[in-house]
Amino acid sequence: MPITDEQDPTLALTRQLIARPSVTPDDAGCQQLMGERLARAGFTIENMRFGEVDNLWATRGDHGPLLVFAGHTDVVPPGDIATWQSDPFQASIIGPNLVGRGASDMKASLAAMVVASENFVNEHPDHLGRIGFLITSDEEGPAKEGTVKVMEALTARGERIDWCVVGEPSSTRELGDLVKNGRRGSINAALVIHGKQGHIAYPHLADNPIHRALPALNALINEPWDAGNDFFDPTSLQISTVRAGQGVTNVIPGSLEVLFNLRFSTEITAEAIRERCETLLRQHDLSFDIDWSLSGEPFLTTPGALLDAVTESIEAVTGYQPMVSTGGGTSDGRFIAPSGAQVVEVGHVNETIHQCNEHVKLTDVPRLTEIYRGILERLLLD
Repeated sequence: MPITDEQDPTLALTRQLIARPSVTPDDAGCQQLMGERLARAGFTIENMRFGEVDNLWATRGDHGPLLVFAGHTDVVPPGDIATWQSDPFQASIIGPNLVGRGASDMKASLAAMVVASENFVNEHPDHLGRIGFLITSDEEGPAKEGTVKVMEALTARGERIDWCVVGEPSSTRELGDLVKNGRRGSINAALVIHGKQGHIAYPHLADNPIHRALPALNALINEPWDAGNDFFDPTSLQISTVRAGQGVTNVIPGSLEVLFNLRFSTEITAEAIRERCETLLRQHDLSFDIDWSLSGEPFLTTPGALLDAVTESIEAVTGYQPMVSTGGGTSDGRFIAPSGAQVVEVGHVNETIHQCNEHVKLTDVPRLTEIYRGILERLLLD
């Protein structure tokens, strides 16, 4: 028989959170629900609102190292409701799974963090150090008014995070089979290559930017940016958009727009990427404008207290050691790591995130709670 809300408090809280349609940037009352629970466990609650974004900062304890659970209450839109097995905000139990928008990304993780902390505090009210929560509703959106702003505020007043567990769905096939101890950096470019528009039958009177751009774009693609290292794959460039012309066959376009992204390792800096790209474009005698936007610097948590606590706790609950990876996209860990905090991402299986019928295994719900509790015990007890 599947577990029920009455049998497992994490499942009950997960369903309550999913029932709040917190499509980014709307928190829909999720943080209030979490804050009320944490306040009863002795946490000091601080609501930080920036622009239209709600953020929650909660702490328990007044001295010693600080272990923070970080995550987001906002979710992506559900998409076509007709393709769901049930109402995406109903949190339905279907077979062995809990189905609902945000189930794995990441409301079941949030619930596990809260319940694990409640249980730990009840059993160890005089624990060492401090416990914190940094929760935003701006992770799935622009990420401009969420974790980054909270970290700016905390840094300005001298708050220091020592360890941070981000509840992103890091697992691939089984709960805890993989954790993220870092992420690659991400930098975006919007490139415009200028030519001269003209009649396609008179190319000598025009300057085709597409023809000019092809060798340069090929050089960008094949540039050996770095060789990576023990923790990161080599930096890679991917072109996502190429746009030119007016949809007709007799006009040479006057410009070409190209969007590309580089996911980069700790072997190269964003500034070095910008300089090398622009130097390469100039070497191909192009007239161009380029706008850069940095989504995040790479970060890495090397083996130490936090990573040891995470891997030991996962092994104690699941029976196997997790793989450790820096692959995938970006997370809000990129805003926390620059403060000097050790950051590791530990969460549910990511197979159905952002999909219709997003779900987690019911049996994984209490097990993640035990993993989080084990991390607390390994870091905040003698």
